[in-house]
Amino acid sequence: MNTLDPHQIQLITMALLEDIGSGDLSARLIPVHTDVRAQILSREAAVLCGAPYATEVFNQVNPAIKLTWIAQDGDHLIPNQVFCTLAGPAQGILSAERTALNFLQTLSATASRTAYFVKLIKDTDAVLLDTRKTLPNLRVAQKYAVKTGGAENHRLGLFDAVLIKENHIAACGSITKAIAACKKTSPTAKMIIEVENLSQLQEAIAAGAAHIMLDNFSLPLIKKAVLMKPEGVKLEASGGINEENIREVAETGVDYISLGTLTKDIEAIDLSLIVLEIQ
Repeated sequence: MNTLDPHQIQLITMALLEDIGSGDLSARLIPVHTDVRAQILSREAAVLCGAPYATEVFNQVNPAIKLTWIAQDGDHLIPNQVFCTLAGPAQGILSAERTALNFLQTLSATASRTAYFVKLIKDTDAVLLDTRKTLPNLRVAQKYAVKTGGAENHRLGLFDAVLIKENHIAACGSITKAIAACKKTSPTAKMIIEVENLSQLQEAIAAGAAHIMLDNFSLPLIKKAVLMKPEGVKLEASGGINEENIREVAETGVDYISLGTLTKDIEAIDLSLIVLEIQ
């Protein structure tokens, strides 16, 4: 199971504080020493994701809660499939329930949507990438879900790669000047430059760009861009790509396709936690 870093553990602490606050008033209805057995199941087909997050939620609420994962992150679930069983203090399980399910249903939704798009471009050479269009404070979690769904991650944030976009180019004066500035200010960083037409593509290639994003290129223009690409240069298609045209885009020969929809256009997976037995 994936190990969470300190920042993700802190995120879970904050999520629990948001929900439980000074104490779970509803859980106080249950006698302190009451134990239960419970299960978590999916009401719909999905790609499971978020087990490490749910495990940490229950562990923070009460380490005495024991979880058994019947399915693992990345497994495909069918409707009404039980994928986790729990045993332990009733108060703790019920206090942790909503926060744990929130992580599971959101990350499973991201992984499921990603898997759907990955399947659409199966057997092509294009690699599917995510974007920074993630839910606030869930960037790392959602990007983990994207990889669980079978795609790859674009840059994590503004700090781990340079993406030269339209406004950066305008502020620098030209594509050539922007690339030169990048090589000076961040010589070891990965650099991606966004272009809007074939003329800009030519300039980016001439300036030494190794990874070029084709922003909102039509399918015919993407095909022309691929023919212009020299050895060693990677092309990424982005913008205006959906489930209806992604296969055609992938078949042009682009190296990458980036989609914001993987993380921002998701619908939570319907999951339930059900108490089976009071002990």
